[in-house]
Amino acid sequence: MSSKYIQGVFLLCAVPSLEAVSLSKRYGTLVALASLNLKLQGSKCVGFLGPNGAGKTTTLKIFSDMIRASEGEAYINGVEIKANKRLALASCGVLVETPEIYPALTAREALSMFAEIKGVPKGKRSERVNEVVAEVRMEDWIDGKVGKFSKGMKQRINIAAALIGDPEILILDEPTSGLDPRGMAEVREILKSLKRRNKLIFMSSHLLNEVTDICDEVALINKGRLLLYDSVMNVVTRNADAEVEFEVQFSRPVDKSAISSALAPIKSVRSIKEIDSRTLSISFSGGNSAQEAIVSELASMNIGLLNFRASNSTITALEDVYLSLIKEVT
Repeated sequence: MSSKYIQGVFLLCAVPSLEAVSLSKRYGTLVALASLNLKLQGSKCVGFLGPNGAGKTTTLKIFSDMIRASEGEAYINGVEIKANKRLALASCGVLVETPEIYPALTAREALSMFAEIKGVPKGKRSERVNEVVAEVRMEDWIDGKVGKFSKGMKQRINIAAALIGDPEILILDEPTSGLDPRGMAEVREILKSLKRRNKLIFMSSHLLNEVTDICDEVALINKGRLLLYDSVMNVVTRNADAEVEFEVQFSRPVDKSAISSALAPIKSVRSIKEIDSRTLSISFSGGNSAQEAIVSELASMNIGLLNFRASNSTITALEDVYLSLIKEVT
């Protein structure tokens, strides 16, 4: 267990966690959330899926104390938000909906303001601003006016603002919404890099390809009720014999026959196809355990493994599960 000093509060930090306990939210006769129970724990990325009006943004707003639940409790790192908002949110970064930064401010000025609000010591604010700007790859525009930025650039600054307090937990509401393909790709790469920094990321999305590309686990909600929470791999392989396909990228040309020989002992590997000299398509069954074994073997070969991501067939499998569960409660 480690310790951390944030905003004048000395915290004992175990693994980061978010928990909803019988969480409900009503607006008159409209039920936005209905006794939601969900616990996320550990360093990972969890995709929060559901159709429009399912309750995703309501849940995230309750966790960030933007609205209050009608019933139930929301906990961040074991601290109930209503009981101690300051302590609960101390190690949490939030980007819900699309906040607008004053257009006349430069990125540096805006982030310095957020650093002050978040309680970053005055002597460390400049250094911290430079760090988060580098994380979102905006160094060349740090002194540019926010009002002149593209939508994708503004979103990167919003993510930088969420990171300014070096949070253990990130709560993100559709972080690529409204962006063009290039902007979406840039934000997704930033989120992937954050995953490698031992953070718990809870992000809503309605893009299944985004979830399979970024997230480790998925929670599916509809009409305010949790329908499913599991790893992405377990969801798409609910049938034990289900076959999934992943695209594997390497930093240099690889020998397909050598890889086939190395993976031969893993009986769940169904096929290996060469897409180009640095990219293979591997189909397998067996879920997470098979994926772990394949990645471990490829990494041990020291052949420049760069990426291991779901192919279109895996996205289709997730879509099938998504549509079937949504249909059941419609």
